[in-house]
Amino acid sequence: MRAFNAIFWRELKAYFYSPIAYVLLVGFLAITGYFFYSGVAFYTLASMQAMQNPAFANLNLQDALVAPLLSNMSIILMLITPLLTMRLLSEEKRSGTLELLLSYPLSDTTVVMAKFLAAWCVVFITLGLSLIPFVILNSMGELHWPAVLAGYLGLLLMGGAFVSLGILASSATENQIVSAVVAFAAVLLLWVLSWVSGVVGSQTGKLLKALSLGEHFQRFPQGLIDTADLSYFVLFIGFFLFVTIRTLEAKRWKA
Repeated sequence: MRAFNAIFWRELKAYFYSPIAYVLLVGFLAITGYFFYSGVAFYTLASMQAMQNPAFANLNLQDALVAPLLSNMSIILMLITPLLTMRLLSEEKRSGTLELLLSYPLSDTTVVMAKFLAAWCVVFITLGLSLIPFVILNSMGELHWPAVLAGYLGLLLMGGAFVSLGILASSATENQIVSAVVAFAAVLLLWVLSWVSGVVGSQTGKLLKALSLGEHFQRFPQGLIDTADLSYFVLFIGFFLFVTIRTLEAKRWKA
């Protein structure tokens, strides 16, 4: 446990001792703030129209503003997470410290889990700060907080999935840019996987939907928590961490 804590805190401090965490935090919050402002402006305009047009009678804050904002946040998270994970193992390989790290009496599981949780912790902090607009919104109109928190649970799980895939990409190359590009391409592909489900066979379509990140996330912003979606994200994270651990084990045997 002492070794795990040492690696975890080293990685977490590395984010905040460099500009990485601050740039990503500011970038995420700035873009989220823009979407929040745009959403509030649209909702205000739609509310005014609802007073005159019966077609807008069913307008509500959750569906018109909160759910779209949470969905947009998941896209922003997809963009920044590869930048967060690209250095986790790539930098260790490039500098030659990975071999030194693997020579210590540490299990590969300890190394991977500590690095994964450090990156996931940065995602958690980022999402925590992004709650500020919702607190402001709640002061202007009553929010349905269970639905908001369900959406944030989905974002946190989605962030964990992105980090687990990103750390695998980082373990496969010494180049951080290549790691980031591969991770982004992979998560984007898994996100849009279900988009072609309607033009392929029914069985293939069901399989694509079952594997799609976007398909399993879309219910969280609506305030719905499905055990199938929870199981998917847990298995997704576990699978990619398992493959990363096996990748490190292969490098240890080669060394």
